[in-house]
Amino acid sequence: MNDAEQARFRALIAARLKELEGADERGRSGQKTVDLDQQSIGRLSRQDALQNQAMAKATQVRREAERTRLRAALARMEEGEFGYCEDCGEAIAPGRLELDPGATRCVECARG
Repeated sequence: MNDAEQARFRALIAARLKELEGADERGRSGQKTVDLDQQSIGRLSRQDALQNQAMAKATQVRREAERTRLRAALARMEEGEFGYCEDCGEAIAPGRLELDPGATRCVECARG
């Protein structure tokens, strides 16, 4: 992979990390503690609020996992390993990396 391609993927990863930060900001309100006071909201509304809170927390976990994968991709770039399959060592298709710059395996190895 040449320097121009690496620069393009760095920019793509940086943009995705920025998107994740924005999503974190928007998701914080959904993770707040649910008020269990029955006088202020009904039982079904409280259950909805608890379910929404659980979904917001699960989404945050997924965003954090994605952030970890993207940071690992940046580390692989520094080591000269970015774009190569961790199983077979062959180059990962650029189209695959554009869709998922955190990909660590080629399509064949990912299929198993």
